[in-house]
Amino acid sequence: MKMAVITFPGSNCDYDLYKAVQQVGGEATFVWHRQRSLHGYDAVMLPGGFSYGDYLRAGAIARLSPVMESVVAFARSGGPVLGVCNGFQILCEAGLLPGALVRNASLRFESRDVHLRVERQDTLFTSEYDAGAVLRVPIAHGDGNYQADDDTLERLEGEGRVVFRYVDPTGTVTPDANPNGSWGNIAGIVSADGNVLGMMPHPERAMESLLGSADGIGVFTSLVKSLSTAAV
Repeated sequence: MKMAVITFPGSNCDYDLYKAVQQVGGEATFVWHRQRSLHGYDAVMLPGGFSYGDYLRAGAIARLSPVMESVVAFARSGGPVLGVCNGFQILCEAGLLPGALVRNASLRFESRDVHLRVERQDTLFTSEYDAGAVLRVPIAHGDGNYQADDDTLERLEGEGRVVFRYVDPTGTVTPDANPNGSWGNIAGIVSADGNVLGMMPHPERAMESLLGSADGIGVFTSLVKSLSTAAV
């Protein structure tokens, strides 16, 4: 499976995604933000970092990069797209996911491990997890506070589009488990068609138990398995 890892000026997690894809048997290629074609790729990934220095607001300038026209077309044609941290912010700015990521409620940059509950197993990105599983995955962001208008939030919850939620180690949703103030402890959502996932925590940094956690690997094994099944 061939996956494009988009690199913007200021991206700093692109290599992490590249290695995560390789670890699960996929083929990853870096695609510079000025490139316009995504022909031949099976999936697209937008990495974390600080694209364009987060000027204006996180992801606002990156979504105007030449490659984003192709990313939007790829997503709207049904192609799988994963956006992590800054990638999630870019997906929202590009209109591929609703809502916005705003300043953390603490007004501080938060960098630590958090616990996530897998809310859905039936997505391209979570099929290798059990629904309700609790994962330990790191975060590193200053603008990870997910917000949207009431109608959008009601729709996301009603349509089951919340894929990951911040919880305590027992899997319980609590205010203390929420690292940034996100409404409803939302950590990750999917598009209406289920092919675009945005999440603030970094699964690509949770691939080795030796480094603290291997709980993120399921995001990538799920995607590879979904793509392999679709290719048969």
